[in-house]
Amino acid sequence: MTLLVVGGTGFLGTELVRQATSAGHHTVATWSSHPGERSPATWKKLDLRDRQQTDALMEQIRPRTVVNASSGGADWKVTAEGPIHLAIAAARYGCRLVHVSSDAVFSGIGKTHYDETCLPDPITPYGAAKAAGETGVLAVLPEAVVARTSLIIGHGRSEHERLVHDLTSGARDGVLYTDDRRCPVHVSDLASALLELASGQDAGVHHLGGPEALSRYGLGLLIARRDGIHPSLLPASRASDRSYQGALDVRLDSSATQHRLNTTLRGASDFLSQN
Repeated sequence: MTLLVVGGTGFLGTELVRQATSAGHHTVATWSSHPGERSPATWKKLDLRDRQQTDALMEQIRPRTVVNASSGGADWKVTAEGPIHLAIAAARYGCRLVHVSSDAVFSGIGKTHYDETCLPDPITPYGAAKAAGETGVLAVLPEAVVARTSLIIGHGRSEHERLVHDLTSGARDGVLYTDDRRCPVHVSDLASALLELASGQDAGVHHLGGPEALSRYGLGLLIARRDGIHPSLLPASRASDRSYQGALDVRLDSSATQHRLNTTLRGASDFLSQN
């Protein structure tokens, strides 16, 4: 099949391209600032904010499946409107769409565990943009997959792993919170699960977080120990003691989706002790 990976130069997108090409799929990937280096993927420039450009690219490629792994942060035009442009084009050209969303769509207020039936209640601009994007995708294309995930880790290249090294070396100021919990997932597990969903027939919301809830400080300790960094070098604090504006404890319950997958989503204690 022809697979289009939107955001192919990002951390997750790079792994998606690697796995898809290794599996023998004809893979086309998009970039916004610079093309990726992985071959044999075909690289195309795409500005998701531009609906006409998105439609023209989809008409040219006519992919069987699209995986949207783009990351625009709190930029509303990229993160909220861009996925809707993709969904409109996917509906027009008969493409399957898997849209990657985030646990940032939840507030952690009044509850901590969220399964696929929970409605978004974001409290940050990024979370609001993500919630709008996934809602728009499913409104335009109900047969699409919205895959919510959590902190993505792996191979020492994630922003969270780099942060641990920067904090402990003094290259960056900051702290890791002891009361800010998420369900980290390994990038290879996540990419494999997304490609599995892309090749299937499931629709609607799916959760792809790891089975283990950890604070960012707890995650940092695992990364430090794996990389031979003394845990005492990690600066820690409680987010609730500071003027922190984000969600604190948000745990994705991914058990329903996990039961439908061949891919195992490992917990951080598992995969950080292995690589």
